[in-house]
Amino acid sequence: MAVVSLLLFGGLWSAVGASNLAVVTCGSVVKLLNTRHNVRLHSHDVRYGSGSGQQSVTGVTSVDDSNSYWRIRGKTSTVCERGTPIKCGQPIRLTHVNTGRNLHSHHFTSPLSGNQEVSAFGEEGEGDYLDDWTVLCSGPYWVRDGEVRFKHSSTEVLLSVTGEQYGRPISGQKEVHGMAQPSPNNYWKAMEGIFMKPSELLKAEAHHAEL
Repeated sequence: MAVVSLLLFGGLWSAVGASNLAVVTCGSVVKLLNTRHNVRLHSHDVRYGSGSGQQSVTGVTSVDDSNSYWRIRGKTSTVCERGTPIKCGQPIRLTHVNTGRNLHSHHFTSPLSGNQEVSAFGEEGEGDYLDDWTVLCSGPYWVRDGEVRFKHSSTEVLLSVTGEQYGRPISGQKEVHGMAQPSPNNYWKAMEGIFMKPSELLKAEAHHAEL
């Protein structure tokens, strides 16, 4: 489903630019920026020529590319209620909006750096347990202004960019892969998107903390 069509669900979605919502929530559709290399997580219906042959995942410098939108969902076989704040340490899925495939990793070698391949897998948002990524951050929740890491829940690699660049047919796009060790190449930040308002759960927790 294209991002534009999401705006048609009156009252359910809130399009925002500046960071005026403190937390990132389930159901939100976001672009994710690798803060070290200034590229946004991107996918498209172009498959790897080697390795798994699955849909490729890259990093792009363009701010306006609609193929950089990802929907935040609960981990495989679960439902994360729309508007539920994402906790630090929580496993999630990131579903590519335009192709319906999930951010995925597995024991294949990435084509340029020789790290672990990251691909997009599944159909219409349904793949398998290798689509699950744990959000690593400080504090109780993933906050809009904060940098986070995504750790693959099964193989424990970190979603990373180290600067390797593809040639044709995706010239200029950078390889996204999984790395075993933490480094500045692993940090991501939520940027442009359609953000669901936090649910009543977060408000109740805030009220309880004030008592």
